[in-house]
Amino acid sequence: MSDVAILAIAGLLVLAYLLDHAGRRYKLPSVVLLIGSGIALRQLLDPTGVDLKWIDPLVPVLGTLGLLLIVLEGALDLTVTRERARLIVVSASSALLGFAVTLAAFTALFMAVREMAPVNAIVVAIPFAVISSAVAIPSASGFPKEPREFVVYESSLSDILGVLVFYSWLNAAGNPRDFAIDLVGGGAVSLAIALLVAPAMFFFINRLEGHVRFLPLIAGVVFLYGAGKALHLSPLVLVLGCGLLLNNPHLGHWSRRLSAVRVKDYDQTLKEFKGLVAELTFAAKSFFFLLLGYWTDLASMRAVHAWALAAAVFGVVYLSRYAILWLLRQPYARALVWIAPRGLITVLLFLAATSAGMTAEFPLGAVMLTVLATSAATALAHRALKPASAPRGAAEAPLEPPGG
Repeated sequence: MSDVAILAIAGLLVLAYLLDHAGRRYKLPSVVLLIGSGIALRQLLDPTGVDLKWIDPLVPVLGTLGLLLIVLEGALDLTVTRERARLIVVSASSALLGFAVTLAAFTALFMAVREMAPVNAIVVAIPFAVISSAVAIPSASGFPKEPREFVVYESSLSDILGVLVFYSWLNAAGNPRDFAIDLVGGGAVSLAIALLVAPAMFFFINRLEGHVRFLPLIAGVVFLYGAGKALHLSPLVLVLGCGLLLNNPHLGHWSRRLSAVRVKDYDQTLKEFKGLVAELTFAAKSFFFLLLGYWTDLASMRAVHAWALAAAVFGVVYLSRYAILWLLRQPYARALVWIAPRGLITVLLFLAATSAGMTAEFPLGAVMLTVLATSAATALAHRALKPASAPRGAAEAPLEPPGG
């Protein structure tokens, strides 16, 4: 049995690598290829009587680990300077506006179509309102530097905002006062912990020696993430803060103290750490989407009401994003309008809502169809980019006003 498991794990990793390579070459979203392969694997194994029900609890675990690593990897690639202040403000505004507008629209939609109570409708709407950094960040890998950084900031902040609002609303059980206290208090505590942990992580990465240096750091981040989640905080704030400080030790009032402990080969050490994070991210994300595809019930995806709900969600996502990018006058808007995927975080939050008994028989097929459709739409972003030969600094014309 152990030999079969080893062969299966190795084979799935090789398959994931080939699918990722094919996706990059042919501009196809690897998420769709991975989920499709998982679905196909289920159809091949079911007639043989092979039962893989033991993978069910692995899906949310791998998804959470993948989300953590993706945000850390994205933060490690960001350089924060005064020149990027406008980019950060615009990406944060886009994340906040996009989340608020789609949350309101989806809540109204689910209340009208599914006849859900307002409290439940909001819980189910939040997963659909969040841009998945697990899909968005890899989808922007071929973009020029400015729009790529916009996607990393926007999707990471959208994840953080979505998780914080989701668990605050879930804990408050619909009480606006308790929700506000939990949201503001949880965000403040998460930020305070991030400000304490990030310098400590920088200190240790400059002091650890021996053959095993990086896994204890990653294990520490995972432990703190789990502790923050158990306390209903926003642990992604912690992950983002640690990654940003490691790549930008000049940030904050403690920059002089950090420079005192920084070793001369820090840049090489950080490069090696980034490499390990990238490898682990690929493995966790690949297994999650393959198992998610295997775990998906095709019957739920064939239902007419699931297709109708997914089509309505798809329309709201891109119409609202079109309007928001026009409002913010964002360069490269014609490409960025398609980078609004729902993916890993959507599934994780929906599963959490289901465990809490808040989904009211909401069709899982609509969730999977939305994930597949919005992830597939990211392929259109690369076709909307200007040719690589365009002059440096050239930006696309702003979107036309809606209806114009």
